[in-house]
Amino acid sequence: MQQFRFSLLAVACASALFSGFISANEQNKSAEAVQEKKLKNKDVELITVYGRQNQVVMNSGLATKSNMSLMETPAAVVIVDEELINAQGVNNLQDLVRNISGVTQAGNNYGIGDNIVIRGLGANYTYDGMYGGAGLGNTFNPTRSLTNVESVEVLKGPATGLYGMGSAGGVINLIEKKPEFISSHEITAELGQWDTFALSIDSTGGLTDKLAYRIVAKSARSDGYRDIGTDRDEIYSSLKYVFDERQDLMLSASYIKDAIAVDSVGHPIRIYNAESVGGKTAGEVSWQDLINDPEGKGIQLSDAQRQQLAGSLADSDGLTPYEFGHNGIISPMAKDNEGEELRFKLTHNYFFNDNLFLNQQLQYRDYTSGFARQTGAYNYVYWNRGGTINANPRAPLVEDDVLYPFAARRQEYRKVEADETSWQYFADLRYDFEFAGIDNELLLNANYEDRDIRFKQHSIYDADKVLTNKAGDVTYQGTLPYIYDIRNPNWAEGSFEDHDPLMTSNYNKKVSAWGVGVQHVGYFGYGFSTRVGVAFNEIKQSYEHFGVDARYRASAAAPTSEADTNDDGITYNLGVTYMPTDDLSFFINHSKGRTAYSMLGGVKGDGSDRLDSESMSDDLGMRIKAFDDQMLTSIVFFKSSRTNLQYSNPDYEDGVSSENVPKNFFDGKEETTGVELDMNAHLNERWMININGVYQDARDKKDPNRSSYDTRQKGVPYVTASTWVTYSADLFSLASPIDLSLGVKYVDDRSTNTSSFGIPDGYVQSYTVVDSAVSYQAESWKLQLNINNLFDEVYYNKAMFLGGMPGEERNAKLTFSYQI
Repeated sequence: MQQFRFSLLAVACASALFSGFISANEQNKSAEAVQEKKLKNKDVELITVYGRQNQVVMNSGLATKSNMSLMETPAAVVIVDEELINAQGVNNLQDLVRNISGVTQAGNNYGIGDNIVIRGLGANYTYDGMYGGAGLGNTFNPTRSLTNVESVEVLKGPATGLYGMGSAGGVINLIEKKPEFISSHEITAELGQWDTFALSIDSTGGLTDKLAYRIVAKSARSDGYRDIGTDRDEIYSSLKYVFDERQDLMLSASYIKDAIAVDSVGHPIRIYNAESVGGKTAGEVSWQDLINDPEGKGIQLSDAQRQQLAGSLADSDGLTPYEFGHNGIISPMAKDNEGEELRFKLTHNYFFNDNLFLNQQLQYRDYTSGFARQTGAYNYVYWNRGGTINANPRAPLVEDDVLYPFAARRQEYRKVEADETSWQYFADLRYDFEFAGIDNELLLNANYEDRDIRFKQHSIYDADKVLTNKAGDVTYQGTLPYIYDIRNPNWAEGSFEDHDPLMTSNYNKKVSAWGVGVQHVGYFGYGFSTRVGVAFNEIKQSYEHFGVDARYRASAAAPTSEADTNDDGITYNLGVTYMPTDDLSFFINHSKGRTAYSMLGGVKGDGSDRLDSESMSDDLGMRIKAFDDQMLTSIVFFKSSRTNLQYSNPDYEDGVSSENVPKNFFDGKEETTGVELDMNAHLNERWMININGVYQDARDKKDPNRSSYDTRQKGVPYVTASTWVTYSADLFSLASPIDLSLGVKYVDDRSTNTSSFGIPDGYVQSYTVVDSAVSYQAESWKLQLNINNLFDEVYYNKAMFLGGMPGEERNAKLTFSYQI
């Protein structure tokens, strides 16, 4: 197939590689257990909820890089295994988060890639513990597929000491499939609505007694709901070489090429500001209330036009997205987000003896992306902004005395070309020993990572954008036509380049970091265990500006030399667990992390640059296991925050204030408090259950000088809850049972609070969606039917910048797998 042409190169590369690997979790097992497993000539990844059929695994795996069981682990860890992933028929990370409490879609993601938050704060993505993107805004967040993912593990809270430079919310770790010595070959075909189809292969086996391989490849196409289509080709190849019972090496290569349509607006909220008319909602206001600016500064509407404007209002305007069915505001000039990712990783494991173990990982990753998208299509209705009612250009559109109440103004299209190259190295040396009757684990770790980001952006605008020079001469006039009706848009003709684009960004950003740390785990008896870690981390940022279009910003038109800034500090985690019985444990944890204040922001290098962001997290939790270790339930009370955030000092005046008056303060923060519930269970041979839920209050407390201080974080719901139940039924005298699954997901309303755009009370409504699946597994084949949104609920699955992204209507997908 044409879609698989790229696979020939990857397969050729794979055949030239030799390596070996002990599964990522085995580094957290004793050397004796690993050696015994090798004697059985079988490697199985055990960083999953269910280690084998119908039994919950009690191992924390990579989350703590220790041998602690989950019952002993003083940290909030949630794991989703392959069985649950397959039962739900999910292909990407965005659909998987329903299984993890406190993990939700962020607001303002413009419809591009995985913009996921943990407890309302940013998240980092890793593949087997190595960097896989995020912390870089929308541009560098591809939609991560689960094609080569065996399970997903989430560690909540900062983890700088274990994972290097990371986000405040935590780490989403994707556990990839590994080579196995027992041969297994599987081919899978998928068919679904909107011309969705996919074909994939997964082949693994031993080439010799010491060398094993694995190749996973997939080609997928979909026109998508509302024509938000996706094309994806991906291949993952790896070779594992076992030198002896103590040493292994693996070299893997991954290549992903995809194209995803971008809807950066969704269904927008009409900009009607109730505060401008004494608090009257759009359903209460009359045309007499929509007065013109008394000083004549804003657009002056006639009585007939005010009546027309009032007549266009719906009760939900200014509050929730304006629904217009399958339609959207996606211009033909928009260009799919075309991404291309290449990863090479070398992993080395060495057991010096039964108690001393070394793991090393070296990874190279390159991700390029390019797209053209709208950043706005703002339908201004009525707004007293800064003391002026309906001031141009943020006002209703009137042309030739004709009012267009559903018009969109202040449009911008951005065309982006970006490339991120990263190197990352981790070394973990763990020593297990006994002292004074106490079992101990001592972990020494070192990490280094370097990210080099090249970014270019061009923009085009509508007629509201007028740029002038110092003499007042017009240097740029937007040529895009206004959208006269968002419900039936009139689009500009031609291509992006036909509309006089301006280069608005053109820079190279480098962020590098290194760190060293030590972690001690102690098992003290009487049910007590502790985990204490301390790390030192340094982050250096470099920024080189190559110049932009002088018409856009004359002061930034000329290139500037590279500027540098750096910051360093100590991070730590302190945790203790008490297990009064084998089936009950309580834990408390306090941790501090740090990360670069901005992965894409500029650097001056003159001492005025911001300090790095820090993060704090406190957890108080309880875990319960039951049904002979076939059920694990956790309840965690938490408080997580991103701290050390900058805001301006209102008493500072440039060129006037003395040196004793600070220009900025750095004690702003984002903070989330709440409680989480997660339960995974195989109650018996018939029943499998996953239940999770969270109540969280995510607050933006960056700047106490602003009226928006201490408001809800955009896009983060107070409550989410989800359950997935599978029952294996003996029906129709078949040789194997039929698995019947039903899932329910509830997401509370999400704020889109945007005071600067006149809709401080905007939100996206809550929703409940029911999904289902039926599957039958024979000896060599499996057939599965997934029906999503069973009752055809109309809802918004993401909170956008000024609106909501419509969720998919009822749809079905049929999957057939054949295994040799």
